[in-house]
Amino acid sequence: MLNKLAGLFKSSKESAEQLFLQQQNIQFDQVQGYIVDGIVVNELSERLAYFSNRKLSHFDDLKKLYCTAMIINEKIDLEIANQRFVARLGNTEENLLQLKQIIQKLNDYYRQFLREK
Repeated sequence: MLNKLAGLFKSSKESAEQLFLQQQNIQFDQVQGYIVDGIVVNELSERLAYFSNRKLSHFDDLKKLYCTAMIINEKIDLEIANQRFVARLGNTEENLLQLKQIIQKLNDYYRQFLREK
């Protein structure tokens, strides 16, 4: 009986993965996909497709996102450096920096908890 009670208290502790997701404000919804800082990231899929050279169209595959992140970040940095923003995507320096931050958070999550070691 005592072991069962102790087990209940142990299981109520959150795992390192759950703590990371809470600290980084990352959630996953079955329908909408990842939600980072209150933003449904799949709504940014057109931007993702543009910056990944059409290699990605959604944020659901974190492995592909992780592998393509360098290309995406380089294109975002280039657009910010030139201050020539793609108007049809509604790009601004602020929302591009936000996109980089979202990608960084998802990549950190993938690298720490999902990637096979």
